[in-house]
Amino acid sequence: MKLSGRSGSTHDRFGGRHPTSHERLTGLPWDASYLEGPAPWDIGQPQPAVVRLASQGGFAGAVLDAGCGTGENALYIASLGFSVLGVDVAETALAMAREKAEDRGIEVEFAAADAFHLERLGRGFQTVLDCGLFHTFDGGERPAYVASLASVTERDGTLYVLCFSDVGPDTGPHPVSQQDLRAAFNSNAGWNIVAIGSDRVQTRFHDDGAPAWLATIKRI
Repeated sequence: MKLSGRSGSTHDRFGGRHPTSHERLTGLPWDASYLEGPAPWDIGQPQPAVVRLASQGGFAGAVLDAGCGTGENALYIASLGFSVLGVDVAETALAMAREKAEDRGIEVEFAAADAFHLERLGRGFQTVLDCGLFHTFDGGERPAYVASLASVTERDGTLYVLCFSDVGPDTGPHPVSQQDLRAAFNSNAGWNIVAIGSDRVQTRFHDDGAPAWLATIKRI
């Protein structure tokens, strides 16, 4: 799918879906981020936090990578023997992810999906990873996204959210507070936050990553 600049109707540029707050702010669909070189968050390898989670036995069962981009996290988890589905709205990123999988000989699935309607996947997952997606949604979008995640996370399944933190110098765009996370993933929405720890999100513009939260959340 070729997308560029601000040409074409809103319907065409955003694939017939309602643009997210980030897309409204920039005037561009997520796909445009991948058309002129690597996106700021596309570091060419899995996030260190994801590698650490895997080394600690953090993944189990079928795994969903929500907002997978060009697939580095999904590919890494799949290389460990897990059944992984990576989803994104950016077709260009998905094409890159599939090419990487083929080149590396890794069995993994990538599919286009709207983060607000994950129930359309018709599948359940024991582990769900959100690496850098939650923080792109504003307060008005979060309840629908959280409900969407709940629709595909099995009971007692685990959700990991790695997002930009509002604590510390050189924060990334769309920083999130612990209160934001606790407000979004509450028991009324079907979640229990087990832990929120300080971490880093590696980007192409931060020498040592940007301050982040890594939240471990259980589906109830």
